[in-house]
Amino acid sequence: MNNDRQPTPHRRAPQALLGAALCGAVLTLAACASGPPPPTAQMAVANAAVAHATAAGSAEYAPTEMNMAREKLNRATTAMAAKDHENATRLAHEAQLDAQVAEAKTEAAKAQKAATAMQDAGRALREEMARQPR
Repeated sequence: MNNDRQPTPHRRAPQALLGAALCGAVLTLAACASGPPPPTAQMAVANAAVAHATAAGSAEYAPTEMNMAREKLNRATTAMAAKDHENATRLAHEAQLDAQVAEAKTEAAKAQKAATAMQDAGRALREEMARQPR
């Protein structure tokens, strides 16, 4: 009789399960440890939105929104430096939205100002035409 013990299939199963469980645990820990990547693209978009809103004159027409956008962008930069990428991403996105709101308010205010100027010019022209003899 051959006394060489060959592992039987039912003896290999616990080892395979243990190996698979260990591999899964290592992969899970590796994924958790790495965290989200740095939000460099979102930071660039937020910076561009703030710069665009500033160039449009939002500091004058929508100062509250511009201050919020700048403050959130500064906090996002601080979070990025601290490797808090999740918070940095959120703050950069909020800064972008605040800057876009500021720019929209600015464009609306400028349009209202232009409409008022056109109405005033039309009224002045009508008054001038009414004064002239026919």
